[in-house]
Amino acid sequence: MITIKTKEEIGLMRKAGELLSSCHKEIAKRIRPGITTMEIDQFVENYLKQHGASPEQKGYRGYPYATCASVNDVICHGFPSQRPLQSGDIVTIDMVVNVDGWLADSAWSYAVGDISPQADHLLKVTKESLFKGIEQAVVGNRIGDISHAIQAYAEAEGLSVVRDFVGHGIGQNMHEEPQVPHYGPAGRGPRLREGMVITIEPMLNTGSYKTKVDEDGWTARTVDGGLSAQYEHTIAITEDGPFIITL
Repeated sequence: MITIKTKEEIGLMRKAGELLSSCHKEIAKRIRPGITTMEIDQFVENYLKQHGASPEQKGYRGYPYATCASVNDVICHGFPSQRPLQSGDIVTIDMVVNVDGWLADSAWSYAVGDISPQADHLLKVTKESLFKGIEQAVVGNRIGDISHAIQAYAEAEGLSVVRDFVGHGIGQNMHEEPQVPHYGPAGRGPRLREGMVITIEPMLNTGSYKTKVDEDGWTARTVDGGLSAQYEHTIAITEDGPFIITL
């Protein structure tokens, strides 16, 4: 069942979104060759604690960290590690922030030092595809209108769209209805209504869209070793258009 949020409840989610956004801006200052994703994870956990918040995914179905840290060919759900990031890497940091029981979810992909033209293109198109989807997140449209806008733009730019992981509703639970695919035909799926809050989180690959999961049961990679990037925002559907809670 799709849960409709009141303006007051969306206001509470905004607090989580503003904190999450500020945390990503702090991460951006720290991303450089030599830092580890474990150091970033520890920074995030401390930062949230200092601001009266908590990392919602830590402990979710046994997930052990405050962030997901996905490097190069890792699509999503990568474990933070002690491997120093190297110039040329790309890394996605994904987190869900809980403030007073209300959640916000956002992933940003970062360049580490000097990256290749291919990686730069991937980051730019993935971010732009997110905003192409957000443009369609208006009252009266359908979920499929978001999906189609993302896929059409990404594939026109020579990239593939991951099928196995999708966006979702969010509120006091991390994953609520509806699911939000990033591919498929327009005009399909639930109609968007004022008060819905969803995540849009396209994951684009330089090669095949297909995925494989490591033995840890979490880390999802490209099947061909191609690069992957993700950008995600939490969006409230309002009478005035899409409101980006995590911007």
